[in-house]
Amino acid sequence: MTQKPVLYGFDASTYVRTVRMVLADKGIAYDQVPVNVLAGEPRQPEHLARHPFGKVPVMDIDGLRIRETDAICRYLEDIAPEPSLTPADPKGRARMNEAIGLIDSYGYGALVGVAGYHLFPDFIGGQNENARKAALEASEKLLKLLMDNKNGATWLAGDSPTLADYFLGPIMFYVSLTPDADHVLSLPGVADWWEAMKAHDTFAKTEPDLG
Repeated sequence: MTQKPVLYGFDASTYVRTVRMVLADKGIAYDQVPVNVLAGEPRQPEHLARHPFGKVPVMDIDGLRIRETDAICRYLEDIAPEPSLTPADPKGRARMNEAIGLIDSYGYGALVGVAGYHLFPDFIGGQNENARKAALEASEKLLKLLMDNKNGATWLAGDSPTLADYFLGPIMFYVSLTPDADHVLSLPGVADWWEAMKAHDTFAKTEPDLG
């Protein structure tokens, strides 16, 4: 790399934290430009020029602009393969890839719906009890599937943390701060996984300062 990568996004974003965890593991120094989602900054013209759909993170690296967390993380894995955050075996990789897809497609909205009801209701359109119950139901479905898929392993795709855990951990952090945490963590396997996640050094080092 000829110059430091630049990460656009603020630390409280779950997806930005995912990228920050990967960067920390790889030992890659970078500069960060805060883009506050809760303040609506991704919808401002300056950031829309980087990401027309108004999302974070965005990363400028090696003369390339990469949008979307999965693409950023995969590129970082390619250019800095150690320590690996991708299972070496095909079945492990399949579990990881499926978990990331499930979290992106079904987990983020559900889990943020639960957390947002309590912590940032304005961000999700206000407190709606029916929406909270629906989000809890979808969260349970997602987490039960992820726990079943890991088949007794410590992490979502094996005995070492992978990108899949780095996607789920930052979202679960917010759920853990809510009155619904006990219910969510009571699902089989979730509490043990969450304890491992909390004890993981990279996760602890990237915890956002919520004031």
